[in-house]
Amino acid sequence: MASPSQLLQFIDQNADKFIGRLGEAVAIPSVSGDATRRPDVFKMSAWLDGQLKSLGVTTKLMDLGKHVMDGQELPLPPAILGRIGDDPKKKTVLVYGHYDVQPANKSDGWDTEPFKLVIDEQTGRLIGRGSTDDKGPILGWLNVLEAHKALGLELPVNMRFCFEGMEENGSEGLDDLIKSEVAKGKDGWFDGVDCVCISDNYWLNSRTPCITYGLRGLVYFKLTVSGPARDLHSGVFGRMVHEPMTDLIQLMSKLVASDGTILIPGVDDMVSIADAEEKQIYEKLDYSVKDVEDAVGAPITLSEDKVEVIMGRMRMPSLSLHGIEGAFYGAGAKTVIPASVSGKFSIRIVPPQTPEKIEPLVVQYVQQEFAKLNSKNKLKIENLHDGRPWLADYKHWNYEAARRATEAIYKRSPDLTREGGSIPVTLTFAESLGVNVLLLPMGRGDDGAHSTNEKLDRSNFIEGSKLLGTYLYEVAAITA
Repeated sequence: MASPSQLLQFIDQNADKFIGRLGEAVAIPSVSGDATRRPDVFKMSAWLDGQLKSLGVTTKLMDLGKHVMDGQELPLPPAILGRIGDDPKKKTVLVYGHYDVQPANKSDGWDTEPFKLVIDEQTGRLIGRGSTDDKGPILGWLNVLEAHKALGLELPVNMRFCFEGMEENGSEGLDDLIKSEVAKGKDGWFDGVDCVCISDNYWLNSRTPCITYGLRGLVYFKLTVSGPARDLHSGVFGRMVHEPMTDLIQLMSKLVASDGTILIPGVDDMVSIADAEEKQIYEKLDYSVKDVEDAVGAPITLSEDKVEVIMGRMRMPSLSLHGIEGAFYGAGAKTVIPASVSGKFSIRIVPPQTPEKIEPLVVQYVQQEFAKLNSKNKLKIENLHDGRPWLADYKHWNYEAARRATEAIYKRSPDLTREGGSIPVTLTFAESLGVNVLLLPMGRGDDGAHSTNEKLDRSNFIEGSKLLGTYLYEVAAITA
């Protein structure tokens, strides 16, 4: 079922207005992982709630309580639940997105101010934190709603919305909210939902759109090594005491090999070896080693074999080292021995792995390695947050509707992919609602989500908005 031509025309004609609205969203530094930015996350929730209301969506800001982050108790940003349409003859689509973003500072290596949307007229890139992850896709849905309202068009489906402000920091409180709403039955916000659509991932490259049926899970750890009561002068105490930084570096070096092999016993062993049939799936994807090199800006892939590289992202676990807190990192040469340092790393997990299976292996191994150091310092291991991996039935009508919509807008069949990132709520929706969940990305593989100079191409924002709208019409038309 093709979307009305006037809908597509309206989106084209209002592109500049829609980009302006994206600029407003990007300007709010809604960093959920930074306590000093928590008021901005609440500001973003109020802004988005106002936008939805203005487009005819009935909403409610759901209080998720409080949590402790870095020793400080903070209020959790609200989840925004919304509904529009209650026609029993229509399918009901639940849309999820997140309005929080990753930290960003110009000093990290950004070419522009991260919280000011910069439009590169030559390349068409819309540069700013959250442009592609995930404010652009959320606003894509708003663009669709505005087009229908302005044109006097009836939405082809009933819609439900769930937008959260803690996705980048563990989605705390959201699982319980979803389960409690489902338990309310007809009195809950999710009653009657037939399928779920999430736009919070990316094409494999910059050419071919995709639909995604799998995600890796995540377990995020923090190792803290502490010793002296205060920072020390290396000229006075160097080689006299056990130094926390030395111990931490030793521990971090024992987690993963330079070829990506996870050194924690038992982690890699949980995953079966791909057979020839499965490898063919990856071989057919429009994705190459060069695409990876172009995306990262350097020829640094772990292998020259396309299938091995793709499987490293889609069906194998990975361990990445993220940073060290408490260490000197500024300009100059400060000869300090830090009193306490913390290293952060995460493991992306795949079926049949779960956080419950992975955490004991990590804790046991790290403690054993620390014991080998014979250090008098103290070690603390924390699981900051985690989420399970997810796989969906890609033969479901929800995926067929997405495929048809993609072909209608982009004039080519989408790649069928599993994604390397994690969206923990995906599995919660699938299990709690008992419906099919689809990932329908807006952005490209080179958007740089979580990185410096994050961007969303103008064409992907506008054509992606058309895609989301067309998807709704295809869902309405398809036989369930």
